[in-house]
Amino acid sequence: MRTRTLTFPSPSRVVVAGGHSAGHIEPAMNLADALRRLEPAAEITALGTVRGLDTTLVPARGYPLELIPPAPLPRALNGALLRTPGRLRDAVLAAGAVLDRVRADVVVGFGGYLAMAAYLAAHGRGMPIVVHEANARPGVANRLAARLTTHVFTAAPGVRLAHATAVGIPLRPSITGLDRTALREEARRRFGLRPDGPVLLVTGGSQGAGMINTAVSDAAPALRRAGMQVLHITGPRHVVEVPDGDPPYVVLPYVDEMHHAYAAADFAVCRSGAMTCAELAAVGLPAAYVPLPLRGGEQRLNAEPVVAAGGGLLVRDADLDPGWIETTLIPVLTDPARIAAMSERASATGTPDAGDVLARHVLTTVAERRGSGAGPPRAHLDR
Repeated sequence: MRTRTLTFPSPSRVVVAGGHSAGHIEPAMNLADALRRLEPAAEITALGTVRGLDTTLVPARGYPLELIPPAPLPRALNGALLRTPGRLRDAVLAAGAVLDRVRADVVVGFGGYLAMAAYLAAHGRGMPIVVHEANARPGVANRLAARLTTHVFTAAPGVRLAHATAVGIPLRPSITGLDRTALREEARRRFGLRPDGPVLLVTGGSQGAGMINTAVSDAAPALRRAGMQVLHITGPRHVVEVPDGDPPYVVLPYVDEMHHAYAAADFAVCRSGAMTCAELAAVGLPAAYVPLPLRGGEQRLNAEPVVAAGGGLLVRDADLDPGWIETTLIPVLTDPARIAAMSERASATGTPDAGDVLARHVLTTVAERRGSGAGPPRAHLDR
């Protein structure tokens, strides 16, 4: 596979703002990796706060992290709302100091209160802003930023943001380059599963989901009667106990390299966060999506495109129980032809090149700011 390396007279200096949650940090770090693939000398700095997962996830990916004061945006009329202007001012000042110190060419934000501070600091300096929205329903920060720039990108078409272009979500190469068939036997051996027979992957995301854990573990007898192996990732704060039996029902609190879990599985039961939907589509793994029943059910919107394409099922959190699993899910799991068709349809909705596409837009923006006016520098093809 060929990759394009861009050559600049001096390194591009990019600040990414995608902190607090894994849903913001992961695409920001994946974009950073894509920028480095295209321009190895690029200088990339991540903004973060002491709240959330910033100080854990960003250093692990090898990028410098600059901390600014947290300025969360309350969703209700309360005392915290009255304190927001002062906190936001402090965060904007701190973000601006980082932009000045690293001599940033562009800010790339992925939403959330951290990105809000970065957007305002960049706008005050006349600095280009690139916005990426992973969710089907944009948050406050990205709705504001879309009015400050024309460089706006989304995970899917139809997202209501000014100037939006759909590109997908930046993903890790271990996901975008995954050959599930080639890795299946090794992955199953890693988890103590049989090399043959269907495997159901169960996950509630990095923190787990109690409702999913309970429903599927209570359905263990029915799943075993149907010949289903299960790889159940509970989340580090949840405990699931399933009696030993056959076929294997493997319970783990956490899996660091999810591409192995995806390779081992034929089908998944999971939440429908934006990253989860993007990863499963990229690897062609069909799923029963159980949207988190919060914030107006916005997670449901993330799953609707792949479900409409025939690559997944959609089930309400309140409807997920052992009865639904036995009467609705198991007939799907035991139909190899249907699973193969769903896998193909899921894959058709994926955008595995989203990281490189977004990175090229960012580097184009840098080139334009530096006065080329003709897009990115000439690309050199390396094998």
